[in-house]
Amino acid sequence: MQKALFDISGMTCSACSARVEKSVAALQGVNEVNVNLLKNSMNVSYDEKITSADNITAAVEKAGYGAALRNGQHSGKAAGSAPSDIAKQELQEMKRRLLISLLFTIPLFYIAMGHMAGLPLPGFLTGPQNALAYAFTQFLLTLPVVFVNFKYYRVGFKTLFSGAPNMDSLIAIGSGAAVVFGVYAIYKMGNALGHGDLAGTEHFAMNLYFESAAMILTLITLGKFLEARAKGKTSDAITRLVNLVPKTATVLHDGVEKVVPSEQVQVGDILVVKAGESIAADGVITEGSAFIDESAITGESIPAEKQSGDKVTGATINKAGHFLMRVTRTGDDTTLSQIVKLVDEATSSKAPIARLADKISGIFVPVVIVIAVLAAAVWLLLGYDLEFALSIGIAVLVISCPCALGLATPTAIMVGTGKGAANGILIKSAQAIEVAQAVDTVVLDKTGTVTEGKPVVTDIVTADNGNESQLLRIAASLEKLSEHPLGMAIVNEAQQRGMELTKASGLQQTPGQGISALLDGQRYFAGNSKLMAAQGIVLDQAANAQAQAFANEGKTALYFASDKALLGIIAVADVIKKTSRQAVAELQSMGIDVIMLTGDNAQTAAAVQQQAGIAHVLAEVLPQDKEREIRALQAQGKKVAMVGDGINDAPALARADVGIAIGAGTDIAIESADIVLMKSDLLDAVTAIQLSKAVMRNIRQNLFWAFFYNSVGIPVAAGVFYGVWGLTLSPMIAAAAMSLSSVSVVSNALRLRWFKPRYTQNSQALENADKSPALQAGAIPEISTESTDQRSLDMTTKNIQIEGMSCGHCSARVEKALSAVPGVSNVHVDLAAKTATVTAEDSVADKALSDAVTDAGYEVTGIR
Repeated sequence: MQKALFDISGMTCSACSARVEKSVAALQGVNEVNVNLLKNSMNVSYDEKITSADNITAAVEKAGYGAALRNGQHSGKAAGSAPSDIAKQELQEMKRRLLISLLFTIPLFYIAMGHMAGLPLPGFLTGPQNALAYAFTQFLLTLPVVFVNFKYYRVGFKTLFSGAPNMDSLIAIGSGAAVVFGVYAIYKMGNALGHGDLAGTEHFAMNLYFESAAMILTLITLGKFLEARAKGKTSDAITRLVNLVPKTATVLHDGVEKVVPSEQVQVGDILVVKAGESIAADGVITEGSAFIDESAITGESIPAEKQSGDKVTGATINKAGHFLMRVTRTGDDTTLSQIVKLVDEATSSKAPIARLADKISGIFVPVVIVIAVLAAAVWLLLGYDLEFALSIGIAVLVISCPCALGLATPTAIMVGTGKGAANGILIKSAQAIEVAQAVDTVVLDKTGTVTEGKPVVTDIVTADNGNESQLLRIAASLEKLSEHPLGMAIVNEAQQRGMELTKASGLQQTPGQGISALLDGQRYFAGNSKLMAAQGIVLDQAANAQAQAFANEGKTALYFASDKALLGIIAVADVIKKTSRQAVAELQSMGIDVIMLTGDNAQTAAAVQQQAGIAHVLAEVLPQDKEREIRALQAQGKKVAMVGDGINDAPALARADVGIAIGAGTDIAIESADIVLMKSDLLDAVTAIQLSKAVMRNIRQNLFWAFFYNSVGIPVAAGVFYGVWGLTLSPMIAAAAMSLSSVSVVSNALRLRWFKPRYTQNSQALENADKSPALQAGAIPEISTESTDQRSLDMTTKNIQIEGMSCGHCSARVEKALSAVPGVSNVHVDLAAKTATVTAEDSVADKALSDAVTDAGYEVTGIR
């Protein structure tokens, strides 16, 4: 199947988009058609062996509209400039038409209505004897307004005669009838004057309707101008993204720096990026380091530290530092271009709820024309004059224009997806929004989704009160030779603490047990209990109990020993992400069931379940069985969202009602998903669901008011209440009301720009919640909701002076160590002041705090 994007011209309402969609869908070989009224675009999926783009264009033109295949590429400025330029051109054209219309309509309105308010008129326009001059002046002032807005007549009558009337048809018939009646009145006045009938002349002079025709066109154009201006704001998020791409880049070639346009940057080029500059393309840092502001791409406000070997993304900003980078992706392939393309496709797609409005709009205009004719005929039959009946018919035509119906869904979708993109949440289709808001079950992959996806050191326990730093230095020196993932976690921990490692030699590996090597001439061992037993290292009851406790918490215990005795145990685990527990609690508070699927053993799964507060876990699930589990849930009538990041998650992501991919995951997982979380933060899955609910709520509001407006406006305009309360609408008021209805729908959708996720759970409270041993799979962990006052605990605050902290990793290490002390409820570390402020129970001894800091590798110089 071939996919193509077309620019459509001539559409003014949802009846137009429905007509275009119906005409193209009728072609053989066309699989799917989505017409977007807001963007004047059409996405078509078709079999190029059966039909072609030319056939599609011809079908649109036959329906009375224009079509052109969009050839613009999603790269650099071009990624968003085309829609933006079209919106600006539309706004400028509307502004020109509005100014000309006002220039002639205001004096016309003064001449036609001024005398009713006692305002003076020139003498040559007053009195029955000057009635023809009075009427002809109005006619001349009306002509420029008709001329500048002739598009309504051209498109309106063309679609009417083709059997598919639209909003322009209603305007053309309504205002055209007023002009024709005015011309008819001029002839009648001339005839009356010729026969000396001054009373008849004055009667027709007071019922010209030229001002109604001009005012209808002017007010409709005013509404369209306000609508076009509001439309431009719906794509602000994407426009801001595109504008982040720098116009130039500094290329390093043969040691010489040269500034070139960013469009000329090629894959393999070496770019120089200085502090304060935007990055021109995707690439990898080859030299230097920096803090990169990635908020435009991921929504993360804190700059990310990048070093040699790290990937950087185009359109992000170098806040501090200086580096060289090798370009890996440019143009259409950059992350920014892919984001813009995804959002563009999402805003061009159609939510199922929008098809209801399209179907109604397709038959709405013909029905309105029939109602208008019948209403005018009824009032004539009841004995009212032609002027009154004509006024009723015109008012019905004008107030019924279905603009609001056509704008109700696409405006909300566009603003919602743009807001999502600005927060690092990429929604691929409008359908994903509609389905996501109905999700009642969320299935989570474990590794990389709930957890960090890489092992880290969690605990260091020394034997016989040994030195923790010494144990870690020996362990890291050994493991640096092994390059095992668990061993590298230990090496990374030592590097974060700034330790200098000892050079090891004589490496010996024992498969399934561990390694040994010489450090300063002495042999050391690192591995599991089997290796210790094989080397005659005795593990006492305390060591075995500690290892079992680590296993119960889902951690892997690594033993380290000299050739004489056990030195200690280091626990390594794939820890849960900081926000995972809060995300799970938020989902549960929204009434959503949370299930974790993992291939890990039941013991590890139970530990993660307890830490994250997940109610249900399925462990030891094979990759190919994840999709089957999703199907089983759907068979129970569940609306399922799957969150994952790996290749083995792709089938489950595709099978789920909504697939949500973690942004740091594989390309295959991202391709299979409906929503992509750029920050790899599970809390963003909560935000995505809340955003989808907000968008759908906005759409329902828009549709309700659009339907309500028409259901009330048409009877009033038709004079249904005239006999009871004398209530009816003049064509001018009807035109103003119709214009304002469209503007109100767009304005309501723009409220989504201020959407913010609402989290009910307290992150700190969840982190300090129940830390009892792991619960059994399927049990719901208890989360304490008691306040400190309810527990009647006596708390105190202590200030600890600490030496040895030199970076953010140090302060984080100290905070973690102090938080682990029983009775400590809050810790704040000030790196600059070299202090830690601790809130703890009175029973917590200073020695316990001091020992915690010392064991973490730092020195306590005082506690107050």
